[in-house]
Amino acid sequence: AEAALLAAALPKGAVLAALDERGQAMGSPDFAAMLRRLADAGTRDLALAIGGADGFGSEFRDRADYLVSLGRMVWPHMLVRVMLAEQLYRAATILAGGPYHRGD
Repeated sequence: AEAALLAAALPKGAVLAALDERGQAMGSPDFAAMLRRLADAGTRDLALAIGGADGFGSEFRDRADYLVSLGRMVWPHMLVRVMLAEQLYRAATILAGGPYHRGD
C-alpha cells in the first residue's frame, strides 16, 4: 500500500531512484557521476524514494530506474533523510570541482 502511495506521488516522467538494501552500493563519486549523467541527459525530475525496513516490493523495485543501497543495515527514515541530504551536498561539491577528501 505504501509503494502505491509513493508511486502515485511521483512527478510525471520523473526518474526514480529507490533506496533499497538490494540496490547498488556506490561511493560518493559514483553517486555524483550518476547525477551528472542524469543532468546531462536533460533529466528534469529525480525522485528519491526511501524503502521501509523490508525494502520495497518487487513491483516498485521493477518500476525504479535506479536501485541504490546505503548498505545492508537498517536505518531509521529520519537518519536516511539526513544521510541522503549529505550525499546530495557531497555530489554537488564533487561535480563543482570542490575538494573530495578521498582524492577521487
